[in-house]
Amino acid sequence: MTERAVAPIRLRLVIVLALAGMACAQDTSFEPVRQQIPAPECLSMRGEGQGESKTCTRQDHQQWLADLQHWRSERLIRVGYDGARYGLPALKWTQSSFFQPQLMVQDRYFYDPVTRRYTVERYLDDLEKRYGGIDAVLIWPTYPNMGIDDRNQHDLIRSMPGGVAGVRQMIAEFHKRGVRVLFPMMIWDQGTHDPGKLWPQAIAELMAEVGADGINGDTQDGVPLAFSAAADKAGYPLAFEPEEDPSDEALAWNVMTWGQYSFPFVPMVDKYKWLEPRHMVNISDRWNRDKTNDLQFAFFNGAGWESWENIWGIWNGITPRDAEATRRVATIERAVAPFLVSPDWEPLAPMLRYGIFASRWPLGAQTVWTIVNRNEYDVDGPQLELPAAEQMRYFDLYHGTELKPEASSDAKTVLRFHVEAHGYGALLASPTAPDGGIQALLLKMKAMTARPLVSYSHQWMVLPQQLVVMAPTKAPSTPPMGMVKIPAGDFLFRVQGIEIEGANDIGVDVQYPWEDSPRRFHEHSIAVKSFWIDKYPVTNAQFKAFVDGAHYRPPDDLNFLRDWKNGAFPPGWDHKPVTWVSVEDARAYADWAGKRLPHEWEWQYAAQGSDGRTYPWGNEWNASAVPTPDRSRTTRGPDPVGAQPQGASPFGVLDMVGNVWQWTEEFTDDHTRAAIVRGGEYYQPQGSLWYFPQGYKLYEHGKLLLAAPGLDRSGGVGFRCVQDAE
Repeated sequence: MTERAVAPIRLRLVIVLALAGMACAQDTSFEPVRQQIPAPECLSMRGEGQGESKTCTRQDHQQWLADLQHWRSERLIRVGYDGARYGLPALKWTQSSFFQPQLMVQDRYFYDPVTRRYTVERYLDDLEKRYGGIDAVLIWPTYPNMGIDDRNQHDLIRSMPGGVAGVRQMIAEFHKRGVRVLFPMMIWDQGTHDPGKLWPQAIAELMAEVGADGINGDTQDGVPLAFSAAADKAGYPLAFEPEEDPSDEALAWNVMTWGQYSFPFVPMVDKYKWLEPRHMVNISDRWNRDKTNDLQFAFFNGAGWESWENIWGIWNGITPRDAEATRRVATIERAVAPFLVSPDWEPLAPMLRYGIFASRWPLGAQTVWTIVNRNEYDVDGPQLELPAAEQMRYFDLYHGTELKPEASSDAKTVLRFHVEAHGYGALLASPTAPDGGIQALLLKMKAMTARPLVSYSHQWMVLPQQLVVMAPTKAPSTPPMGMVKIPAGDFLFRVQGIEIEGANDIGVDVQYPWEDSPRRFHEHSIAVKSFWIDKYPVTNAQFKAFVDGAHYRPPDDLNFLRDWKNGAFPPGWDHKPVTWVSVEDARAYADWAGKRLPHEWEWQYAAQGSDGRTYPWGNEWNASAVPTPDRSRTTRGPDPVGAQPQGASPFGVLDMVGNVWQWTEEFTDDHTRAAIVRGGEYYQPQGSLWYFPQGYKLYEHGKLLLAAPGLDRSGGVGFRCVQDAE
């Protein structure tokens, strides 16, 4: 094509791009950045080489506010907005649901596998004590374990302790404490068991069955309207809360969202909250150890916070200072919740001091201000100047006192109060005495703020882990049948976790006894004593001998030997590895057999030998040394043991890799139990990077979070035993 012919095409392309830009920006000078609307430039101090800073005037503020108001009006017309869903009585709770943690079902404060009881009271009491409690909870039974077998997200909810009936009772216990319950929807889960019906219908029916209140749309940029419609059709309206940014039109049916913010010095306005003040945003910033930005931006926007600490079994605990700040913010927001949905919200209401930012929330004759100090230092003195108003009284809601207004030289009212570094403030202007709720708030906040936030520790601490001790066995007097003797030797134990998230942050993966903290990468020289190890994983036939001989039936038998029928494994499965057994079931078998589960380094030494090879057979991948992967949506079952002799380790141990994961160690901390599983498996669900990763390489291990035997049992996990030789 000639240059002359190309020129008109280029011109048309330039025009199209220009028009596209105008379509986004023609109705505002402050184009939102994802879900945040920027402040006027004059509020930001310019750095070296950026020119002179400009002081904001009231005119600057009014122009900015008028621009946002115009943009909002036009935007709502453009998207054909209908906010009727926010008026549904069944969803009104969302408008004051400020604090919502994500709760891993494996959290030890949530369920006690010994008593086989949900411990909702213990969980909520801990949060009440540490940071003032919660309004809703997102219960998470899926990722990162999902994909280790073919159970889909609905199956995993049904596999929670007590099954559906137990989940329903657990939710009722949360409701008794005034806490709403959400579950996640993993739209990416297209590789496990097909639910057999349309997703919106499947979700609506299961949530109605268990009595949940809402759904978090994991990785979704808006939950489609079809899901709300299906819930309504089932007579059970649900609150939908996408993780990512929905379209402005979808704000009509996504009554909640997460807020994954940027945090400049000057607070930005949440776009969704600005378009629909009744919309609830829970700011999610899970990996950050300092929660000041989260809390200040939430308080400024009249929004909430995802108070998430147990991140996939990795503990990112809230520091004492952040916990106390959370308590104070939550106490105020709950007390003034009706103000925080005001359609007359005025963000960045003018203040007198640099770095002090406020939102103004009028409601009838009263007005509330939520205030944050973004400075690293305390700010005291005159803070706010208002038109003089007779009979108006002013209350410092944060410190729990009534303020004495001062008259300025131009006959305006000036309010003087203290805001500590990176701290908070709140005011109420009222022509009448405060009602009982506000009076109670004043008393509570006066006592609460007697101690400044700076006196609380802001130091983040890693949560230590412990390795569960395994008792040694008696040494056999004769070579045990079906076992291979592994000689004593010096072994360089080098292994790393395969968690999808967490990078190399301290606290990720596990902590061995010789380490001072959990971490992803591990290396340690171990003098391994001689031991015997099963040549193959324990088979169905061997496990049936144990079940029959020991009359074994676990107290929690949910999913126990799920692929067996009437106490018998399927025909032809004699020599397949037994699966759907928990780590407790495996230990019971081992104890009956006079054996134990292997330490992880014993398992790896038996698989790897002393030369550090990548696979049991060498350093190059050999597909014939492992079962053919199963990439369907329903598992076919593992291969018989010994079917891939090419996969033998240097010591002649077989089926170490690629057939079934194998139980080894268990680690605990105050909040999580987890088992290390080794060897990978044949089942490989497709379609998402979020499924439980494979671990065929001998320097990789999987960390499987543990909650209760019924949930922990898996069609992809078996085991083999060892016996001490000395």
